[in-house]
Amino acid sequence: MNIKDTNIIGHYINGEFLEPSSEMQTVYNPALGIGKKKVLLADENTVEQAIRCAHVAFPIWRDTPVAKRTKVMFKFKQLLEENMEYLCELIGQEHGKISHDAMGEIQRGIENIEYACSAPELLKGEFSKNVGTNIDSWSEFQPLGIVAGITPFNFPAMVPLWMFPMAIVCGNCFILKPSEKTPSAALFLAELLTQAGLPKGVFNVVNGNKIAVDYLLQHNLIQAISFVGSTSIASYIYETATKFGKRCQALGGAKNHAVVLPDADLDNVANSLLGAAFGSSGERCMALSVVIAVGDHIADTLVKKLKIEIEKLKVGIHSNTHNDFGPLISKEHKEKVEYYITKAEEEGAEIVVDGRDTKPLGYENGFFVGATLMDKISPNMESYQHEIFGPVLQIIRVESIQQAMQIINNHTYGNGTCLYTKDGEAARYFSTHIQVGMVGINVPLPVPVAYHSFGGWKKSLFGDLYAYGPDSVRFYTHRKTITQRWVSKNFIEEKQFSMPT
Repeated sequence: MNIKDTNIIGHYINGEFLEPSSEMQTVYNPALGIGKKKVLLADENTVEQAIRCAHVAFPIWRDTPVAKRTKVMFKFKQLLEENMEYLCELIGQEHGKISHDAMGEIQRGIENIEYACSAPELLKGEFSKNVGTNIDSWSEFQPLGIVAGITPFNFPAMVPLWMFPMAIVCGNCFILKPSEKTPSAALFLAELLTQAGLPKGVFNVVNGNKIAVDYLLQHNLIQAISFVGSTSIASYIYETATKFGKRCQALGGAKNHAVVLPDADLDNVANSLLGAAFGSSGERCMALSVVIAVGDHIADTLVKKLKIEIEKLKVGIHSNTHNDFGPLISKEHKEKVEYYITKAEEEGAEIVVDGRDTKPLGYENGFFVGATLMDKISPNMESYQHEIFGPVLQIIRVESIQQAMQIINNHTYGNGTCLYTKDGEAARYFSTHIQVGMVGINVPLPVPVAYHSFGGWKKSLFGDLYAYGPDSVRFYTHRKTITQRWVSKNFIEEKQFSMPT
């Protein structure tokens, strides 16, 4: 099926594309500001159909040897690598992400498939012989059953790939509810999984809105929910899922800070910040949206350098690889980002570079906001307190690293942070005492590699386990410990009423 040229986007259930009659929503090309596609929004009957198909598929898939499950993932990785350009085009049409950025997103997702391919090692458990006389004990990891993932618009391929490869190789069946703003990538991934040999019903995609989400959260056959999105929704997802007895990891919002010390190489810092702040239009949960400059001289110098470089940035359509970033996801989101810029200006911020009037030639109706730089921000400003999720970089001025760290530690979010310095002692102090889940030292986007795990602190994460990496094995399995004894047929068991030791 050529998903790119399909005007009606349905669901993928039991190995087939389905387009049942239901409510529809427009899918926009954000660079053009128009919608040529419609996505079907699943009702409860459609979600139930996906769950029932997964329920039928689970016993056979659970009992499939892990080596055979892994073989499907190896083939899936190969197919995905062969179709990366097509997937980039799907992402570009619906998200607006420039193709080189989309390619990076897919590659980071592929790294999680590679990690999932090590499942025979990850799932082999532990064995101890003769823990007592003729008693052996071992543990093993067994799948949960049917699990679900609810994913955001900003990474249509990568975030789903954080979830379902590991869930599937662990022996679970998976139901994916992608963002209704960027639905096509998920359907294409489902098609590739079927081509890779995944049995029908093991992986299903249902597009939809809150109706579909609530049905998944409350259904008794769904054992676990993984979510990535805004904090307000993450809180709701976590509370509802746990209320109905499910495991849940819900990754929420962020306000990521970069602290720049006086000894930092400001030329390299400026270049580093450009991509970290404005890549993907700032629509990343790991985007560096705040710089805390230690000392007015550092702030003044950095602002001058950033201003020069920002004015060189190119904004436009995804297919032009010379562009640095593209549009925001929707008209409403564009208005929200512009609101925070205007509000900061009203509250006393200095707008050094203003991206509110950005209209690339030929794409004047697109949802564009250009790179925006705001200086003299204070922590009580509304633009600082909230996640803007757009191409906006804010500068806060302080006099010491301790002041910078206090600002960061006081914030409600604790997703990612970065320190620019040449001082090893300062770096060690910062990484030890900062109350943030992912820390970079001269690394602006400290996203862990696939064999570590991703997650923040405070209101950036709800749940006990991080996403992907080693934590994902724990999240998608039950640990079972077996203690076993075999004795000779002439052995007579003595009565014991004390605690066995």
